[in-house]
Amino acid sequence: MDNRIAVISIIVEKIESVPEVNHQLSLYGNYIIGRLGIPFHEKKVNIISIVINAKQDLINSLSGKIGKIDGVHTKTAYSNI
Repeated sequence: MDNRIAVISIIVEKIESVPEVNHQLSLYGNYIIGRLGIPFHEKKVNIISIVINAKQDLINSLSGKIGKIDGVHTKTAYSNI
């Protein structure tokens, strides 16, 4: 299976979950092309977008692990390339 390009969108609703999200992302750092983090203070949430180039199973694994963290929601979109 070839590598896929994907965007993982992450919304963190519990600030105490941020260290675990960052830890999981660091474990997959070799595959991450870019990261954008936006703290939305007014709504007390953090929004993170990750661009990743990896095998689909690995992308699904990362998205699933992050999505299981308390107060965190993820959605993944894949490129057709």
